[in-house]
Amino acid sequence: ARKGDFGITNKLTLLWTRLIPMNFSKITGYILIGIGAAFLLGLSAWALSFPFELGSTRIFVMLFGLLIAGPLIGMGVYTLNKGAVESADEKVIAKQRKLLNMVQTQGKVNLAMAAVDMNLTRDEVKQLVQDLVGKQLFSGYIDWDAQMLYSMEASKVKGGRCPKCGGDLEVAGKGLVKCPYCGSEVFSN
Repeated sequence: ARKGDFGITNKLTLLWTRLIPMNFSKITGYILIGIGAAFLLGLSAWALSFPFELGSTRIFVMLFGLLIAGPLIGMGVYTLNKGAVESADEKVIAKQRKLLNMVQTQGKVNLAMAAVDMNLTRDEVKQLVQDLVGKQLFSGYIDWDAQMLYSMEASKVKGGRCPKCGGDLEVAGKGLVKCPYCGSEVFSN
């Protein structure tokens, strides 16, 4: 396969995710509500077509429709609400992933700059960091006074010396530290 050439499966998956951006719980909720409502309306229309003398039969058929459609509609509403919660969680996870990627690729990140880049407040970024630390997903160094996040590589470099000139090394990116004095780049893994 050529570079940038996607297989048919990848193209269909990409198309599917763009056409249907909501999660499957929401889709399932809408489907269950639709099936329940259609069943209830269809059965009610059928029951109303009975002669007037069969009034008790009409009521029995409509109650039977409610017995079947009620749980379907109820489950639909439940899964729809569950989908809304999952959607909110997915947004927070995406923000956390973006913040982690920033720290890993840049080595160190200023909280104020991260807030601007992510269109969040400093407190929201601080909350994201605290959640990541609590989930043990962020490993590194946090300097709350300087409002800086350092990756694990950056925290290991702190106090490191340039092998060429002996100057203090600074983090330049993931696995990369640079000497600001002589320009030497030191790679780590």
